[in-house]
Amino acid sequence: MDISKLMFREGLMEGERILVTGGGTGLGREMSEAFLKLGAEVHICGRRQGKLDETAEELMAALGGKVVGHACDIRSPEAIKAMVDAIWTHGPLTGVVNNAAGNFISRTEDLSINGFNAISDIVFRGTFYVTHEIGTRLIAEGRKASFLAILTTWVWNGGAFVVPSAMSKAGINIMTQSLAVEWGRYGLRFNAIAPGLFPTKGMSARLAPGGHGDNSRHDMNPMGRHGEMHELANLAVFLMGPGAEWVNGQTIAIDGAGYQATGGTFWGALHGLGDAEWEQMRAMIKNTNAADKAERTT
Repeated sequence: MDISKLMFREGLMEGERILVTGGGTGLGREMSEAFLKLGAEVHICGRRQGKLDETAEELMAALGGKVVGHACDIRSPEAIKAMVDAIWTHGPLTGVVNNAAGNFISRTEDLSINGFNAISDIVFRGTFYVTHEIGTRLIAEGRKASFLAILTTWVWNGGAFVVPSAMSKAGINIMTQSLAVEWGRYGLRFNAIAPGLFPTKGMSARLAPGGHGDNSRHDMNPMGRHGEMHELANLAVFLMGPGAEWVNGQTIAIDGAGYQATGGTFWGALHGLGDAEWEQMRAMIKNTNAADKAERTT
């Protein structure tokens, strides 16, 4: 990310302590970099301690400040509690970005129950577990904080070929609106961002394996391009930083009006594919998942 394009003053987030789930890679890393650049202490979590340490070292070498990596599987409430206990040893969080996710394209008739659970356990249950563990601590201690969820525009119109993700993120969209009302009285804010196409390595490997299902054609977007990382980071800083305390319960799309133009889904790119092409994509996704698992266990 070109951090020179952050539109906020230096030191804006000094004193903030923010946890970014899935912060070691992709969009999570980009937001973590922005928060760090503006003075926040950043905590990142994921399942690969090596990747978290690498990200933390690179960000601190470039920008200074403090980034701490926590190996944590957010599918486990016990693991989340242990992580939050460790963070709280040095003080409470002031913000949480629920960014961790899992996704892959599949015809729903080909989807296994294990495949469905692999997504919903992270996106739906894991996000709630993190939010509940941290939110209840903040309420008990009488502290204010901001929560931000990274969703997609599928929460409004569904997502063919990504049904577990669409269902799970729609649930978190409702959680965002519900807790904004219920917990607003405690000084806790809840908002969400629904990004359009911001290309990352993980996204391409699981949502457009081998180029199949690629919905990134620029002529499909009214603005003729994909999103730039600093644009997403600027919106995240606005929602998490000081000065936007009256923004609560909102899900904001950042997609160049792609949702309004095309629905922002995979239908157009995938509905005509045959059995052989789907089998080829399943094999590619399986290989990607195996490589990730090997990295977590070495």
